[in-house]
Amino acid sequence: MGPDFWAFEKKVAEKGFFRIAGIDEAGRGPLAGPVVSAAVLLPTSFPVSGVADSKKLTPRKRDYLYQEIYVYAVSIGIGIVDSNEIDRTNILQAALLSMAIAVENLNPQPDCLLIDGIFQISSNLPQELIPKGDDRSISIAAASIVAKVSRDRLMERYHQDYPQFGFSSHKGYPTKAHKAAIQKFGYCPIHRKSFKGVKEYL
Repeated sequence: MGPDFWAFEKKVAEKGFFRIAGIDEAGRGPLAGPVVSAAVLLPTSFPVSGVADSKKLTPRKRDYLYQEIYVYAVSIGIGIVDSNEIDRTNILQAALLSMAIAVENLNPQPDCLLIDGIFQISSNLPQELIPKGDDRSISIAAASIVAKVSRDRLMERYHQDYPQFGFSSHKGYPTKAHKAAIQKFGYCPIHRKSFKGVKEYL
């Protein structure tokens, strides 16, 4: 976490923007399941400490912060793009689409976007691109937590449908156990058939 986790928010606020949303996605790397994005609009009075890049938090800490963000956020939007669409276009396009959907689902709508990464999304709103933003902006870090927890819960739900793959533990990422399961059982409807590690078994 940088010296001032609100620096980007303050910078765009000085330009006259008041409703500033952070956007991040989870699930670019897995072999199965959707890519999930979150857009989070925090109040300037946000009282919760400990918000950080979701990858640096324990699952328990993520769950706690997820609940706190839902209590205090002005608005939260989720965007989900499934494996069929990932296969139809590609993972980058699917991730950007999920981000755009997350922004559309914000109510109230923001007047400026802080986006993790180097690619703009399809939106008429002003966009600030912030590489490694989940480590540099509190709004993006909050979005990274909401996206990660939302996706993990979806994968736990998919585990009930396809228990043989162990989605509840690895969440679709290419772990040794997951690869062994694909080798043994083939693929299931939520596998990304365009991904190396799955397409070999089609």
